Amino acid sequence: MPEKTVRVTMLFDFFGETLTEKQREYFDLYYNEDFSLAEIAENYGVTRQCVYDALSRAYATLDGMEEKTGAVRRFESFRDGLAEAIKLAEGLSGLSPRGEAADAAQALVSALRELKGQVM
Repeated sequence: MPEKTVRVTMLFDFFGETLTEKQREYFDLYYNEDFSLAEIAENYGVTRQCVYDALSRAYATLDGMEEKTGAVRRFESFRDGLAEAIKLAEGLSGLSPRGEAADAAQALVSALRELKGQVM
């Protein structure tokens, strides 16, 4: 998936409720269902330009919300930090194959993976 699509989809996940119903519908069809602008326009009885403008305004709204809150940036930082913590904990568990330290390291790995599952 192209990087811009991933970013836009993430913005939508965080701030999609700030969009109008039409913008959400167009967004879903364009980014999630892979409809073309022409296909969306035909389904709604509007022009391609109308759909393009609605998607552009939606993106501007989503991007503006991210600029104000930084929620996606903080989430990505948390996700990356969590992945690094898992990697470090896995390395720690490999240093001591037996005993309390190994059990504790393995418990840490399990707890971090569970947290990752809840967040992602």
